[in-house]
Amino acid sequence: MRTPLIVIALAATAGTPALALAQAAPAAAPQSPHTLTGNIALVSSYRFRGIDQTFGKPALQGGVDYSHASGFYAGNWNSNVNEGAGFPEGNLEMDFYGGWKGSWGDWGVDVGGIYYYYPGTNARTANGTAFVNPRDPTKIHTGKVDNGELYVAGSWKTISLKYSHAVTDYFSLPDTKGSNYWDLSGTWDLGSGWGLLGHIGKLRLKNWQAGTDASDGDYIDYKIGGTYDLKGWVFGLSYIDTSSSKGSCNIANPGFYCFPDQVPNAGIGSGTAEFKNAARGIFVLSVAKTF
Repeated sequence: MRTPLIVIALAATAGTPALALAQAAPAAAPQSPHTLTGNIALVSSYRFRGIDQTFGKPALQGGVDYSHASGFYAGNWNSNVNEGAGFPEGNLEMDFYGGWKGSWGDWGVDVGGIYYYYPGTNARTANGTAFVNPRDPTKIHTGKVDNGELYVAGSWKTISLKYSHAVTDYFSLPDTKGSNYWDLSGTWDLGSGWGLLGHIGKLRLKNWQAGTDASDGDYIDYKIGGTYDLKGWVFGLSYIDTSSSKGSCNIANPGFYCFPDQVPNAGIGSGTAEFKNAARGIFVLSVAKTF
């Protein structure tokens, strides 16, 4: 409310300096160096590095992030998964991560680590095949399924390049420690709430390059799509595909990323489990919000 001129005049004649009036106003509280945010999303299919994690079915995802003004951060993110995607007896992915990021003008850097945890998983129930290295059948994993990685990323404006290096066996596949993944991604603001996004990634699965579809886990994945921001709710439509073998999931050529809908299974053609090529191209719908 504006102060009437007559009140100001009366205050002045009473001998109250204007500076004293200004000093009487309460001081603004200092801004906290701590930031805590949450996020939630619903997607028509969960794709991790281009590979289907939910057998083509929807996923509910969410997490929480903490950041400090110094650049240090930590967080947790979660999603439902299908056990046939390499998580026997499991149906939940929990990611725990932390690191440091900083920026200088249009440039930025991010270094940290992430641990992928799948509670309740038991590789022993996967028919003894999913966790055996085809180049050395004596190397078998029989425990829980997990993965640990260190990463470093650089960014310019809205374009980033990230390198991730597995410090454990890659999602418990025997003898794959040292596998790595390159991720080049970008977003573009078109105005009025509309945006574009693009991504291309390259996985090198160490010690599983035998030159056949049944044992070669290396591939390139890519994603292109658009988004619309409606009062903080971000709607998206993307097309995701990979260079991994197509037309697989048959007895003659099962393919490395041919996953069943359940574990254990009696194999392709048995009628016990349904199979899908988890590396196939697909459109994915999503809606997400950060709060």
